Amino acid sequence: MSMDAPEDLLYSKDHEWVRKTSSEVVTIGVTEFAQNALGEVVYIGLPEVGMVVVASDQVAEVESTKSVSDIHSPLSGLVETVNPEIAASPGKLNSDPYGEGWLFTIRITDSQELAALMKAEAYLDLTGANL
Repeated sequence: MSMDAPEDLLYSKDHEWVRKTSSEVVTIGVTEFAQNALGEVVYIGLPEVGMVVVASDQVAEVESTKSVSDIHSPLSGLVETVNPEIAASPGKLNSDPYGEGWLFTIRITDSQELAALMKAEAYLDLTGANL
């Protein structure tokens, strides 16, 4: 299975991606692997701006024609922004998971947690896409 996992991102075992936007702020989204497994996304429930999140907590949900899946925060911190476009057009998660399909940003409180995330090659190994 051919799958995209951009090298500039970090990945969680729960199939979220993390893009460092600054030393303290990261953007979170769902990987191509996850959105492929979900199928056509029809609804996305986003966290509230100002919400304090702890790594691995369920913070959002994605509903597809197949199932409802929880989205877990890969890092601890404070939700700074949510993607206003994704709630109105949830299909962007399918068409552009690493671009317009981003979900929310977090001001991280523990940069040490970044070390627990995977680089692209390790994530591809996890999903079996590196075979």
